[in-house]
Amino acid sequence: MPDAFPVTVFHNPACGTSRNVVAMVEAAGYRPEVVEYLKAGWTADQLAALFAEAGLTPREALRGKGTPAAELGLLEPEVSDAAILAAMVEHPVLVNRPIVRTPKGAAMCRPSEKVFDLLERTPDRFVKEDGEVVSRG
Repeated sequence: MPDAFPVTVFHNPACGTSRNVVAMVEAAGYRPEVVEYLKAGWTADQLAALFAEAGLTPREALRGKGTPAAELGLLEPEVSDAAILAAMVEHPVLVNRPIVRTPKGAAMCRPSEKVFDLLERTPDRFVKEDGEVVSRG
């Protein structure tokens, strides 16, 4: 039976922030749909809709660190959003993570506790992978 409050996490399992977000959602009692976008890939329409919902431009969602963004020239200010979007479809790793979508909206959850703004319920206390304690209330 699907969750009455669906949570989708666009996730990269190699990313600690992304792993923390999935764990925080689960600690809040949800069973998120986890989309490993490096495997699944993106379409331009999917990304455009997700960014619009999250209030992000492709440039704001572009991940420079640990990606080919610089080599592809995407960090230059004159590069258009359309060019960045096309590159993200070609190279899914260029999309910063994690992005979470719920009935409350979508957001880039950096830092990971931003995910709590998208949930109806949250854990009172959560310990991140690095030992940082996040308390609500």
